[in-house]
Amino acid sequence: MAADAPPAEYRSGSDQRTLRDALGCFATGVTVVTCVDEEGQPFGLTVNSFTSVSLDPPLLLVCIAKRARCGPALTRSDHFAVNVLQTGQQPASIRFSTSDEDRFGTTPWSTGDTGAPLLMDSLCVFECERHAVHDGGDHDMLVGQVVRASFDPNLDPLLYFRGRYRRLHFD
Repeated sequence: MAADAPPAEYRSGSDQRTLRDALGCFATGVTVVTCVDEEGQPFGLTVNSFTSVSLDPPLLLVCIAKRARCGPALTRSDHFAVNVLQTGQQPASIRFSTSDEDRFGTTPWSTGDTGAPLLMDSLCVFECERHAVHDGGDHDMLVGQVVRASFDPNLDPLLYFRGRYRRLHFD
């Protein structure tokens, strides 16, 4: 967009692309939310709609697209993990955002204390008990109570901004 062009605008009823572009102006971290289903099969999905809800009790929220193949496993599981990705995990972010049937096959992971898959070398991992699931239009809002969190203060986050992966740049 040229420097003298007016800002783009979304209004109720406008096309969804304009709204997506506006939402893309908020830089987010990238996570992979994981769980195991009733048969012990691991499931995971790349998610950038993630936020802290409360410190007392310790609650967080992730939004899961209702059309996602692993959505039912994530919203029904008693436990799940939020793996906050670091810059070296962009391939995992891409893999868990596609319809690849074997997302865990080439991604190093281990089983956490709650039984949820934990992606190795993540910036941070939150292991959660399911607290609530709320309807959020075309997404389910999954609220988890954090039972364990671990992080590596030496790693930098993988970021997503305006439809592209980004890195922090410090002066």
